[in-house]
Amino acid sequence: MQYKRSSELFELAKLRIPGGVNSPVRAFKAVGGSPIFVRKAKGAYLFDEDGNKYIDYISSWGPIILGHAYEPVVDAISKIAKKGTSFGMPTVLETEIAELVISSVPNIDKIRFVNSGTEACMSAIRLARGYTSRDKIIKFSGCYHGHSDSFLIQAGSGAITNGSQNSPGVTQGTAKDTLIANYNDLESVKSHFKIHPNKIAAIIIEPVAGNMGCIPPEPEFLEGIRKICDENESLLIFDEVMTGFRLSLGGAQQVLDVKADIVTFGKVIGGGLPVGAFASSNDIMKELAPEGPVYQAGTLSGNPLAISAGLTTIKTLKNDVKIYNRLEDKTKALHEGMEKCLNKNSIPYQINRFGSMISLHFTESKVFDFKSSSKGDNMFFKKYFHGMLAEGIYLPPSAYESYFLNDALTYEDIDFTINAFDKVVKSL
Repeated sequence: MQYKRSSELFELAKLRIPGGVNSPVRAFKAVGGSPIFVRKAKGAYLFDEDGNKYIDYISSWGPIILGHAYEPVVDAISKIAKKGTSFGMPTVLETEIAELVISSVPNIDKIRFVNSGTEACMSAIRLARGYTSRDKIIKFSGCYHGHSDSFLIQAGSGAITNGSQNSPGVTQGTAKDTLIANYNDLESVKSHFKIHPNKIAAIIIEPVAGNMGCIPPEPEFLEGIRKICDENESLLIFDEVMTGFRLSLGGAQQVLDVKADIVTFGKVIGGGLPVGAFASSNDIMKELAPEGPVYQAGTLSGNPLAISAGLTTIKTLKNDVKIYNRLEDKTKALHEGMEKCLNKNSIPYQINRFGSMISLHFTESKVFDFKSSSKGDNMFFKKYFHGMLAEGIYLPPSAYESYFLNDALTYEDIDFTINAFDKVVKSL
């Protein structure tokens, strides 16, 4: 494949945009080379500025669950755009999607819409601190909850990829209130409560991690965290920016049967447009302005374009819940095909999978947290990534990211991918 036009566009972009990209992982720093500049997308496919076609396994990092340019979503956006793109005032659409989300997701009574997953998680933490009158939070090494200061302590995905887990610009005062535990390690959580009794407002976690590869929770891990929170009167926040409406209509809470006190959303509920949300019980949400003292605001929150796209997407998912079976079956087929190729070529590996999330790690050791994820052979991954790219397969350009499948993928696409995978693996 030729990438001349993309390379030229990247050089031009670097003159005006820091690093040439508006989100660090796009820069291909982890894999080398110049990023692909997308011209358009349709269904399961991406088309770049050089005329190359790719099968897409990132789905815009999760939200394109129905496929790119899904016609009902495009039609809904177009219809609303003709009436106006932003008002900074309430609309009926906001209440309609709120009712739909609340009826679909367990344990929530009210929801506040924002513009990104970062905003949702940042606001959830503020709400938890306001509700409990405590300052400290616990997050997990390798989990990513956006680029708010409180979360850039042992951050996941993009921060790992760029070799800096603790971002300059985060004050020591902020850092001291963020405590780090190890994913799938209850003892590391308990130790913080022993050291800081009655000071921890909340634990925030990706119930299925997606920012150090796909890492599912070990049996009883989340149940253990729920118990610890109950015993210490701390809140449990599930960051479902990736998992919400992707793993099931009710998200990870429904699939894993563990209740969270606050849930954050993004990705799918905007149908591919920028959006986020956080939700909880009436008791907790009444603390939020203008009803309560915890302030949060946003001029574009509840933007009609994003809300109409999300409303159409969630209605589609609710009317066709078998989509989750289809996605899981396709992900399983991909998993099994990759496994055969890797075993045939005696390459050390671990494949983690949960629902329509999957990741490949080039290591013999089980991958269950950030430390074990870091044992993967990154040089091997670079060769693998570029080999697949040359075959027309677009994967996450980082070993620390989950793949996300979409419903537009066909079994022919899966077979093509496995054949390409076999060819690439043989050359490694």
